[in-house]
Formats: sequence, C-alpha cells, structure tokens
Amino acid sequence: MLAAMVTWLSSDDASKRLGISRTTLYAYVSRGLVRSAATPGHPHQRRYAAEDVERLRSRSEHRRDPGKTAERALHWGVPVLESAITLIDGDRLYYRGHDACELARTRSVEEVAALIWTGSFDVDVFATTPLHVVAGGKSVEDLPFVSRAQSMLPLVGARDPLAYDLRPRAVAQCGWRIVNLLTSVAVESAELEDSIEDTLHNRWVPKTPHAVELLRAALILCADHELNVSSFTARCVASAGSSPYAVVVAGLTAIEGAKHGGMSEKVESMFDDLRRARDVRKALADRLRRHEPIHGFGHRLYTNGDPRAKLLMTMLAKRFGKSPEVVFARNVAKAGEELTGDKPTIDFALVALARALKLDRGAPLTLFALGRSIGWIGHAIEQYAKDDMIRPRAKYVGRPPSTESQS
Repeated sequence: MLAAMVTWLSSDDASKRLGISRTTLYAYVSRGLVRSAATPGHPHQRRYAAEDVERLRSRSEHRRDPGKTAERALHWGVPVLESAITLIDGDRLYYRGHDACELARTRSVEEVAALIWTGSFDVDVFATTPLHVVAGGKSVEDLPFVSRAQSMLPLVGARDPLAYDLRPRAVAQCGWRIVNLLTSVAVESAELEDSIEDTLHNRWVPKTPHAVELLRAALILCADHELNVSSFTARCVASAGSSPYAVVVAGLTAIEGAKHGGMSEKVESMFDDLRRARDVRKALADRLRRHEPIHGFGHRLYTNGDPRAKLLMTMLAKRFGKSPEVVFARNVAKAGEELTGDKPTIDFALVALARALKLDRGAPLTLFALGRSIGWIGHAIEQYAKDDMIRPRAKYVGRPPSTESQS
C-alpha cells in the first residue's frame, strides 16, 4: 500500500528541484534523507521519492528566507500542520491510508465517518449516541441549506450537555449527532432513515433506485480534502477550545464562499447559460474571448484531473448514461478540456449529479457541506488532542511607529 502512494522522480529531476549535484543527491540517500528505489524495467537506474525531495527543498528555502516560506505556506504552499486524516498523493486521495474513491464505491457514509474520526470502520462508536434532531421552523424554511444549518447548530449545541466533552470518543459521538442534524436540515424533516444516504435518497429522489449510490459516493468524496480553507478554519476554532457545534458553524461559513464550495453555484449558472447555446464548444470559447472564466475546471492539487470528479462522472455515465443532463455535462466536460487543457473538478461533477437526479438548485453545495462536515469533525478531534492554539504571527507592512517626541 505504501509503495503505491509514493511519487517518484528521476535523478535529473530530483537534483534540479534541490539545486544540487547528483553526487550530493546520492549522499542524501546514503544518509537516509531521500528514499530511493530501482526503476521498473531498468534495474540499474534509480528513482527518488518526490515527497522527500520536496521536504528537503522546503527546509532549504526556509533557512534562506523564513518569511517567504511562511507566506507561501498560506497559499497552496508547504504543509503547516500535521494531520493523519487525508493524503493527496499525485492524482489520488486517501483517507487514513485508504483510497477515497474505493471507499466511495464500497463503504457507507457512517463507516467513512468512523474511519476519519477513529481510524477504524467500527460504527459501534455511535451506538450510544442519541440522535435528537431538530428540523427547523418557519422562520428559516426559505433560507438556503447553509444559512438554515448555521441557525440551527447553535440552538441545538446550547442544549447538548455533552457538547464540551472534548475527549476523542465523545467528540465522535457528538459529531454523529451533528451530521444527523445537518441531514435533518437538508431534507427538512426530523424523520431519518437508517443511514444518511438513505435519508437523502428517500426524501429527495425516492423513485430513482440507483441514486443512493451516487449520493453516498458524493458525500464520501467530499468528506475531507486536507487543509482547505474551511477545514483550516475549523481547526482554528477547535484550537480555541470551542465546541464541535461551533467548529461546524465556522466550517459552513467558509465553505459557502464563491472560491470554495460556493463555486458549485457558479458552475450551475454556467450550465444554465450553456444550455441555451446551440454550440457548447463555441459558447465556452466565447467566454474565454470575453475573458470570462470557465468554472469547474482545473484543480491545482491534481495535475491529471480531480479523481473525485472522475469517479462521479464515471458513475453517472454508467447509471444514467442516457440522461440528457448527463450527456450535456459530458459534452461540456469534453469541450472545456479541449479548450483549456483542464479537467472537471468536484464542483462540476456535483452539479452534473444534481441535474441528472433533478435535485433542487443549491443541492451541490448542500452535498458538499454535508459531506465535508465529517472532515471538520475529524480535524477538530485531532486539534483537541494537540491542545495547542493555532496562532500565527503577522508580518507587519504598515506605517512604522512614529519617532516624534511626545509632550
């Protein structure tokens, strides 16, 4: 399993990234600083672990310019926190060492939540968890999912006597109460089925049998994605000792932003515009000509395409291949890739899924947020265990203090 997760570099690439000679690279290998292995089919050629090379390069940059390294860390840069939850390696995504795409095909949402929160698929951790949920009242029924959830969580949290028991097992149990509450808000009902995915299926698309597979996969694929802005926000709030309810409220506040989960709303609007076009490829080309973005394409962490989107689009093609919405989405994906060289992201795939299942507008963000709440709870559990507050320093670039004498 571990070997399959390693990305390898040639000696030339490794040396260039480090700015060193091959002799120095070999010295690093002998000192155990860089892993090396024979190249398949070429036993006399060696290859070198990209992760080790990147770690050494980042360390060297930090020594030369620690301020610059800290700045880069906040913008898709070097890792700033340790986590045992999610690994993004090459073009694959893993939850605690398990391929997330495989989990989406073979496990339940509850099992994946248990894995992320406890490191085990054993769902017995939730056995004694009371699932008291509140569906909401008329004062919030016309609001979108995120707003309704943000209004309900503090109310329920204030009445949960165990909300501030921050031991791992207690937080996992509280987390499951929260996920069930969010599901209740999503379907606007306090009546839940045996699983999250069954509840969504029976309330949203009860007459579409295979829909449950897609809903389950979408939730699992959205469960976590390392230190994205909402998960980092959640960790910061957890580091202050706030309750899991507050952690999820913070995550929801971040995820609805247009550069994060709210991107799906831009994709939905783009789909509406393209639906009215006679020629999808020309319509996309016209967007580029007008300097308008083509939303839902290209992810900076995946050079060969977002694996989450790939799986969902494959599942859609298999189960709903004749659906006009799926055919349309695949045509958009093909034209977009031809024009930009980029492949669809999870935001694109969630919109395609929602349209194929004829879900209400805003459903892609609901699925994204509901799934990602599992990750927020996982990060909270890790952060509570660290018992450290996240408090970076700011590099002051404003007006210098006055040196004038004061009377």
